[in-house]
Amino acid sequence: MFYHVKELQYQAMPERPDPVYAKKLQEILGGQMGEMTVMMAYLFQGWNCRGPQKYKDMLLDIGTEEIAHVEMLSVMIARLLEGAPLKAQEDGIAANPVVGAVMGGTDTRDAIVAGMNPQHAIVSGLGATPKDSMGFPWNGNYIAASGNLLADFRWNLMAESQGNLQVGRLYEMTEDRGVRDMLSFNLARDIMHQNQWAAAIADLQAEGLEQFIVPGTMPLERVRMDQAHAFWNCSAGTDSQQGQWAQGPTPDGLGEFQYLAEPKPLTSDVGMAPPVTPLLHGTAMQPTPPAATGPNPVAGTGATGD
Repeated sequence: MFYHVKELQYQAMPERPDPVYAKKLQEILGGQMGEMTVMMAYLFQGWNCRGPQKYKDMLLDIGTEEIAHVEMLSVMIARLLEGAPLKAQEDGIAANPVVGAVMGGTDTRDAIVAGMNPQHAIVSGLGATPKDSMGFPWNGNYIAASGNLLADFRWNLMAESQGNLQVGRLYEMTEDRGVRDMLSFNLARDIMHQNQWAAAIADLQAEGLEQFIVPGTMPLERVRMDQAHAFWNCSAGTDSQQGQWAQGPTPDGLGEFQYLAEPKPLTSDVGMAPPVTPLLHGTAMQPTPPAATGPNPVAGTGATGD
Protein backbone atom coordinates (compact mmCIF):
# COMPACT_ATOMS: atom_id res chain seq x y z
CA MET A 1 0.00 0.00 0.00
CA PHE A 2 1.19 3.50 -0.79
CA TYR A 3 0.14 6.55 1.19
CA HIS A 4 0.48 10.05 -0.26
CA VAL A 5 1.32 13.02 1.96
CA LYS A 6 0.24 16.33 0.41
CA GLU A 7 3.39 18.23 1.34
CA LEU A 8 6.31 17.86 -1.07
CA GLN A 9 9.48 16.24 0.23
CA TYR A 10 11.21 19.56 -0.51
CA GLN A 11 9.99 22.87 -1.90
CA ALA A 12 9.79 23.35 -5.66
CA MET A 13 9.23 27.08 -6.17
CA PRO A 14 11.03 28.93 -8.98
CA GLU A 15 11.54 32.67 -8.82
CA ARG A 16 9.93 33.18 -12.21
CA PRO A 17 8.45 31.20 -15.12
CA ASP A 18 10.84 29.79 -17.71
CA PRO A 19 9.25 27.36 -20.20
CA VAL A 20 12.53 26.86 -22.06
CA TYR A 21 14.22 25.63 -18.88
CA ALA A 22 11.15 23.51 -18.12
CA LYS A 23 11.89 21.63 -21.33
CA LYS A 24 15.46 20.98 -20.14
CA LEU A 25 14.25 19.84 -16.72
CA GLN A 26 12.19 17.12 -18.38
CA GLU A 27 15.45 15.19 -18.86
CA ILE A 28 15.87 14.39 -15.16
CA LEU A 29 12.18 13.58 -14.91
CA GLY A 30 11.51 11.27 -17.86
CA GLY A 31 14.96 10.74 -19.40
CA GLN A 32 16.91 7.51 -19.44
CA MET A 33 18.72 8.41 -16.20
CA GLY A 34 15.87 10.46 -14.74
CA GLU A 35 13.82 10.06 -11.59
CA MET A 36 11.14 7.96 -13.28
CA THR A 37 13.81 5.44 -14.23
CA VAL A 38 15.30 4.99 -10.78
CA MET A 39 11.82 5.07 -9.20
CA MET A 40 10.62 2.17 -11.33
CA ALA A 41 13.90 0.28 -11.10
CA TYR A 42 14.02 0.35 -7.31
CA LEU A 43 10.33 -0.51 -6.92
CA PHE A 44 10.54 -3.51 -9.25
CA GLN A 45 13.80 -4.63 -7.64
CA GLY A 46 12.05 -4.46 -4.28
CA TRP A 47 8.89 -6.24 -5.41
CA ASN A 48 10.99 -8.96 -7.03
CA CYS A 49 13.47 -9.29 -4.15
CA ARG A 50 13.80 -12.81 -2.75
CA GLY A 51 16.82 -12.03 -0.57
CA PRO A 52 16.93 -10.91 3.07
CA GLN A 53 14.07 -8.64 4.16
CA LYS A 54 16.37 -5.69 4.92
CA TYR A 55 17.26 -5.35 1.23
CA LYS A 56 13.64 -5.53 0.13
CA ASP A 57 12.65 -2.93 2.71
CA MET A 58 15.51 -0.64 1.72
CA LEU A 59 14.63 -0.90 -1.97
CA LEU A 60 11.01 0.01 -1.30
CA ASP A 61 12.11 2.88 0.96
CA ILE A 62 14.23 4.47 -1.75
CA GLY A 63 11.81 3.60 -4.56
CA THR A 64 9.03 5.39 -2.69
CA GLU A 65 11.29 8.38 -2.07
CA GLU A 66 11.90 8.56 -5.80
CA ILE A 67 8.13 8.89 -6.32
CA ALA A 68 8.44 12.04 -4.22
CA HIS A 69 11.23 13.29 -6.50
CA VAL A 70 9.06 12.70 -9.57
CA GLU A 71 6.34 14.75 -7.89
CA MET A 72 8.74 17.59 -7.00
CA LEU A 73 10.05 17.82 -10.55
CA SER A 74 6.54 17.69 -12.00
CA VAL A 75 5.47 20.57 -9.77
CA MET A 76 8.59 22.57 -10.62
CA ILE A 77 8.05 22.06 -14.36
CA ALA A 78 4.40 23.14 -14.09
CA ARG A 79 5.40 26.27 -12.19
CA LEU A 80 8.13 27.09 -14.68
CA LEU A 81 5.52 26.83 -17.44
CA GLU A 82 2.98 29.01 -15.68
CA GLY A 83 2.59 32.50 -17.14
CA ALA A 84 4.34 31.98 -20.48
CA PRO A 85 5.17 34.06 -22.47
CA LEU A 86 7.75 35.50 -20.12
CA LYS A 87 8.88 38.96 -19.15
CA ALA A 88 12.31 37.46 -18.44
CA GLN A 89 12.60 36.17 -21.98
CA GLU A 90 11.49 39.51 -23.39
CA ASP A 91 14.24 41.22 -21.43
CA GLY A 92 16.82 38.66 -22.54
CA ILE A 93 15.95 39.02 -26.20
CA ALA A 94 15.92 42.80 -26.01
CA ALA A 95 19.34 42.84 -24.36
CA ASN A 96 20.92 40.44 -26.83
CA PRO A 97 19.80 40.45 -30.48
CA VAL A 98 21.84 37.29 -31.11
CA VAL A 99 19.76 35.44 -28.52
CA GLY A 100 16.64 36.76 -30.19
CA ALA A 101 17.76 35.52 -33.59
CA VAL A 102 18.67 32.09 -32.28
CA MET A 103 15.38 31.72 -30.43
CA GLY A 104 13.26 32.68 -33.40
CA GLY A 105 13.24 36.45 -33.77
CA THR A 106 12.55 39.42 -31.57
CA ASP A 107 8.90 38.54 -30.99
CA THR A 108 8.61 36.75 -27.64
CA ARG A 109 5.88 34.51 -28.99
CA ASP A 110 8.27 33.28 -31.67
CA ALA A 111 10.92 32.75 -29.02
CA ILE A 112 8.57 30.63 -26.91
CA VAL A 113 7.61 28.47 -29.86
CA ALA A 114 11.25 28.04 -30.87
CA GLY A 115 12.62 27.34 -27.41
CA MET A 116 9.97 25.56 -25.37
CA ASN A 117 8.43 22.15 -25.83
CA PRO A 118 5.17 22.83 -27.73
CA GLN A 119 3.61 19.73 -26.18
CA HIS A 120 3.69 21.50 -22.83
CA ALA A 121 1.06 23.86 -24.22
CA ILE A 122 -0.71 21.59 -26.69
CA VAL A 123 -0.81 18.23 -24.91
CA SER A 124 -0.30 18.67 -21.17
CA GLY A 125 -1.82 22.12 -20.61
CA LEU A 126 1.39 23.58 -19.15
CA GLY A 127 2.13 20.51 -17.09
CA ALA A 128 4.99 18.01 -16.90
CA THR A 129 4.98 14.93 -19.12
CA PRO A 130 6.57 11.47 -18.69
CA LYS A 131 9.12 12.28 -21.40
CA ASP A 132 12.70 13.45 -21.75
CA SER A 133 13.93 16.88 -22.84
CA MET A 134 13.59 15.94 -26.52
CA GLY A 135 10.01 14.75 -26.11
CA PHE A 136 10.72 11.02 -26.27
CA PRO A 137 8.41 9.03 -23.95
CA TRP A 138 9.82 7.33 -20.88
CA ASN A 139 10.49 3.65 -21.58
CA GLY A 140 10.36 0.67 -19.25
CA ASN A 141 13.39 -0.76 -21.03
CA TYR A 142 15.47 1.86 -19.20
CA ILE A 143 15.30 -0.02 -15.90
CA ALA A 144 17.21 -3.00 -14.49
CA ALA A 145 15.54 -5.48 -12.14
CA SER A 146 17.37 -8.77 -12.63
CA GLY A 147 16.77 -10.58 -9.35
CA ASN A 148 20.52 -10.56 -8.62
CA LEU A 149 21.07 -7.89 -5.98
CA LEU A 150 24.76 -7.35 -6.69
CA ALA A 151 24.12 -6.80 -10.40
CA ASP A 152 21.19 -4.50 -9.63
CA PHE A 153 23.01 -2.50 -6.93
CA ARG A 154 25.93 -1.88 -9.30
CA TRP A 155 23.44 -0.65 -11.90
CA ASN A 156 21.79 1.53 -9.25
CA LEU A 157 25.13 3.12 -8.37
CA MET A 158 25.71 3.88 -12.05
CA ALA A 159 22.21 5.35 -12.46
CA GLU A 160 22.59 7.62 -9.43
CA SER A 161 26.01 8.75 -10.67
CA GLN A 162 24.71 9.57 -14.15
CA GLY A 163 21.56 11.19 -12.79
CA ASN A 164 23.49 13.39 -10.38
CA LEU A 165 25.82 14.42 -13.18
CA GLN A 166 22.83 15.62 -15.17
CA VAL A 167 21.39 17.45 -12.15
CA GLY A 168 24.73 19.20 -11.69
CA ARG A 169 24.76 20.29 -15.32
CA LEU A 170 21.19 21.56 -15.09
CA TYR A 171 22.13 23.49 -11.94
CA GLU A 172 24.70 25.38 -14.00
CA MET A 173 22.14 26.14 -16.73
CA THR A 174 19.98 28.41 -14.58
CA GLU A 175 20.45 31.35 -12.23
CA ASP A 176 16.97 30.98 -10.75
CA ARG A 177 17.55 30.69 -7.00
CA GLY A 178 14.34 28.76 -6.46
CA VAL A 179 15.26 26.13 -9.04
CA ARG A 180 18.81 25.92 -7.71
CA ASP A 181 17.45 25.50 -4.20
CA MET A 182 15.45 22.42 -5.22
CA LEU A 183 18.32 21.02 -7.30
CA SER A 184 20.68 21.42 -4.35
CA PHE A 185 18.37 19.06 -2.46
CA ASN A 186 18.34 16.61 -5.40
CA LEU A 187 22.14 16.72 -5.54
CA ALA A 188 22.34 15.92 -1.84
CA ARG A 189 19.92 13.00 -2.06
CA ASP A 190 21.73 11.53 -5.06
CA ILE A 191 25.01 11.74 -3.14
CA MET A 192 23.31 9.85 -0.32
CA HIS A 193 22.04 7.26 -2.76
CA GLN A 194 25.46 6.75 -4.32
CA ASN A 195 26.81 6.09 -0.83
CA GLN A 196 23.82 3.88 -0.07
CA TRP A 197 24.41 1.58 -3.04
CA ALA A 198 28.13 1.35 -2.32
CA ALA A 199 27.29 0.40 1.27
CA ALA A 200 24.66 -2.12 0.15
CA ILE A 201 27.19 -3.80 -2.16
CA ALA A 202 29.65 -4.01 0.75
CA ASP A 203 26.90 -5.52 2.92
CA LEU A 204 26.12 -8.22 0.37
CA GLN A 205 29.79 -9.15 0.24
CA ALA A 206 30.31 -9.02 4.00
CA GLU A 207 27.35 -11.36 4.54
CA GLY A 208 28.68 -13.80 1.97
CA LEU A 209 25.58 -13.46 -0.21
CA GLU A 210 27.65 -12.16 -3.14
CA GLN A 211 31.33 -11.53 -3.66
CA PHE A 212 32.70 -9.87 -6.80
CA ILE A 213 31.68 -11.96 -9.77
CA VAL A 214 28.13 -11.95 -11.11
CA PRO A 215 26.77 -14.56 -11.03
CA GLY A 216 28.71 -15.84 -8.05
CA THR A 217 26.89 -19.16 -8.18
CA MET A 218 28.41 -20.26 -11.50
CA PRO A 219 30.94 -23.12 -10.93
CA LEU A 220 34.37 -21.91 -12.05
CA GLU A 221 35.16 -25.25 -13.68
CA ARG A 222 32.64 -24.21 -16.33
CA VAL A 223 34.63 -21.05 -17.05
CA ARG A 224 37.68 -20.64 -19.29
CA MET A 225 39.68 -19.23 -16.38
CA ASP A 226 42.77 -18.81 -18.59
CA GLN A 227 40.84 -15.95 -20.19
CA ALA A 228 39.18 -14.60 -17.04
CA HIS A 229 41.97 -12.12 -16.23
CA ALA A 230 43.55 -11.39 -19.63
CA PHE A 231 43.33 -7.84 -20.98
CA TRP A 232 43.25 -7.82 -24.78
CA ASN A 233 44.91 -4.80 -26.38
CA CYS A 234 42.49 -4.42 -29.31
CA SER A 235 43.46 -0.93 -30.50
CA ALA A 236 46.61 0.82 -31.72
CA GLY A 237 49.11 1.72 -29.00
CA THR A 238 49.73 0.27 -25.55
CA ASP A 239 48.69 3.12 -23.25
CA SER A 240 46.04 0.86 -21.72
CA GLN A 241 48.86 -1.23 -20.19
CA GLN A 242 49.40 1.50 -17.58
CA GLY A 243 46.11 0.83 -15.76
CA GLN A 244 45.45 -1.42 -12.80
CA TRP A 245 43.24 -3.50 -15.11
CA ALA A 246 46.38 -4.70 -16.91
CA GLN A 247 48.70 -5.61 -14.04
CA GLY A 248 48.63 -6.79 -10.44
CA PRO A 249 45.99 -8.74 -8.51
CA THR A 250 42.42 -8.88 -9.80
CA PRO A 251 39.56 -7.49 -7.67
CA ASP A 252 37.91 -10.92 -7.54
CA GLY A 253 40.94 -12.24 -5.65
CA LEU A 254 41.31 -15.16 -8.05
CA GLY A 255 44.45 -14.23 -9.97
CA GLU A 256 46.66 -11.62 -11.62
CA PHE A 257 45.88 -9.46 -14.63
CA GLN A 258 47.69 -10.36 -17.86
CA TYR A 259 48.26 -7.85 -20.65
CA LEU A 260 48.12 -9.26 -24.19
CA ALA A 261 49.88 -6.62 -26.27
CA GLU A 262 49.30 -8.48 -29.54
CA PRO A 263 46.32 -10.78 -29.03
CA LYS A 264 45.58 -13.45 -31.60
CA PRO A 265 42.31 -15.23 -32.41
CA LEU A 266 41.79 -18.40 -30.41
CA THR A 267 40.14 -20.20 -33.32
CA SER A 268 40.31 -20.66 -37.09
CA ASP A 269 36.53 -20.31 -37.32
CA VAL A 270 35.77 -17.40 -39.68
CA GLY A 271 32.13 -17.17 -38.65
CA MET A 272 30.49 -18.43 -41.83
CA ALA A 273 26.72 -18.69 -41.50
CA PRO A 274 24.91 -21.94 -42.36
CA PRO A 275 23.81 -22.49 -45.98
CA VAL A 276 20.78 -20.56 -47.19
CA THR A 277 17.44 -22.23 -46.55
CA PRO A 278 15.90 -22.40 -50.07
CA LEU A 279 12.40 -21.54 -48.95
CA LEU A 280 13.61 -18.24 -47.47
CA HIS A 281 14.96 -17.18 -50.89
CA GLY A 282 18.18 -15.66 -49.63
CA THR A 283 21.32 -15.27 -51.73
CA ALA A 284 23.31 -18.51 -51.72
CA MET A 285 27.03 -19.13 -52.19
CA GLN A 286 26.36 -20.45 -55.74
CA PRO A 287 23.50 -20.44 -58.26
CA THR A 288 20.50 -22.25 -56.88
CA PRO A 289 17.40 -23.52 -58.78
CA PRO A 290 14.00 -22.17 -57.72
CA ALA A 291 12.41 -23.94 -54.80
CA ALA A 292 8.70 -24.33 -54.07
CA THR A 293 6.51 -26.61 -51.99
CA GLY A 294 2.81 -27.23 -51.59
CA PRO A 295 -0.09 -26.38 -53.92
CA ASN A 296 -0.01 -23.23 -56.04
CA PRO A 297 -3.22 -21.25 -55.56
CA VAL A 298 -2.94 -19.78 -59.09
CA ALA A 299 -3.80 -22.56 -61.59
CA GLY A 300 -2.07 -22.78 -64.93
CA THR A 301 1.23 -21.19 -63.92
CA GLY A 302 3.15 -24.35 -64.58
CA ALA A 303 4.47 -24.45 -61.02
CA THR A 304 4.75 -27.73 -59.16
CA GLY A 305 1.53 -28.51 -57.35
CA ASP A 306 -0.91 -27.13 -59.92
